Amino acid sequence: MVLGLPRLVRAQAPSAQLNVALIGVGAQGRLLIDSLVNIPGIRVQAVADIWKFSQLQAAAKLKKAQHQPAFYENFEDLLAKEKNLDAAIIATPDFCHAPQTEACLRAGLAVYCESMMSHTVEGARAMVRAADETKKLLQIGHQRRSNPRYQHTIDKLVRETRLAGRITAATAQWNKPVPDDLGAPKSQEIPADILQRYGYTDMHQFRNWRWFKNLSGGPIQNLGVHQLDIITWLLDARPQAIVAMGGSDYNPRNEHCDNIMAVYEFATKDGIARAAYEVVTTSNSGGGDFETFMGDQGTIVTSENQKLAKIYREPKAPDWAPLVDKGWLQEIAYAKAKRTRNDAGDVQESARVAVEFAVPIILRKPVHQPHLENFFAAIRGEAKLACDAPTALAAEVPVFKINQAIAAGQKLEFTPADFTANPDGRAA
Repeated sequence: MVLGLPRLVRAQAPSAQLNVALIGVGAQGRLLIDSLVNIPGIRVQAVADIWKFSQLQAAAKLKKAQHQPAFYENFEDLLAKEKNLDAAIIATPDFCHAPQTEACLRAGLAVYCESMMSHTVEGARAMVRAADETKKLLQIGHQRRSNPRYQHTIDKLVRETRLAGRITAATAQWNKPVPDDLGAPKSQEIPADILQRYGYTDMHQFRNWRWFKNLSGGPIQNLGVHQLDIITWLLDARPQAIVAMGGSDYNPRNEHCDNIMAVYEFATKDGIARAAYEVVTTSNSGGGDFETFMGDQGTIVTSENQKLAKIYREPKAPDWAPLVDKGWLQEIAYAKAKRTRNDAGDVQESARVAVEFAVPIILRKPVHQPHLENFFAAIRGEAKLACDAPTALAAEVPVFKINQAIAAGQKLEFTPADFTANPDGRAA
């Protein structure tokens, strides 16, 4: 069942049509199209992508949904020629995010930009400053912030009821099997001069940009950013220290580490908590991606995969039956009944005790759709952004620090200034 979803994730009755530009329609951009076409009142007016192959793939999806956008190679040409745009959605490689976002904001558009904000913390901070200077809306694609199951778990079960008690530890993982290099048919290759104009040395780098330091922060940014965002959100704290190890252990040709393990230390309102995080690109561990939070009264496992999300009760915890009665929890597993003997020698069974629970909220939409709905509702003045630029920067700073910690080979400390758009104190 779906319980009283917050206004920001319900489908909105459009007050007016919003005209949208899509910048970048590779794999992630086309995934966003699958959500966009389900949202009333949205018109995809223009698309920009340097690869004709991606343009054609996006055109087929959009045409099926009755959208007939104009197509451009260069996003700057799109901004110069298209009129009456309300918003831009950016799903290009990470190194493009900061300059493209700033250009769209300064053109007067609200912007939805995929995470990471940038491949560098300096780029991410520039995006925060641009949003502040232009006073335009900037939503970053940490889509779990708009997922009703995550919202219910954190708002109701962690904040309001403190169901898990004092949380002392967290672990998370997003592991993948050995990746194959991406390629392209010879007939679909982009000419070398065009690739170089846009920052790529060749087609291999264009297709595998996540492994190159001048284009991306590597797998830890691509995968870890979403889960480390959840850890900081749920703990309601920023990390104060990190240690990390990693390397190009499996494929030394990769510029970025393919296997990484990091440990953060948080000073929460209840005391110290530590979080261990790993990204491995040689095995999917048979378990998918999830986050585990261990408290003295229960353990909470969250995941975008609804089958993996579970909550476990500690034996000494208060009875959770009232939360079940309210519809905030669902019982799914019980401890075995205990067999006892009374004074007369009769064998009796004690009542079964629920030990495994689930959040009784099912997201029946593509995982990105609620976050996009929130963005458009905010443009219409009907909601606040679920993940504005300062919120995203604070969540991404711990991710940027991982590669630094690996290179340093020692424990690194965070300072409050690390989480701001102007760490040196200068005016925005």
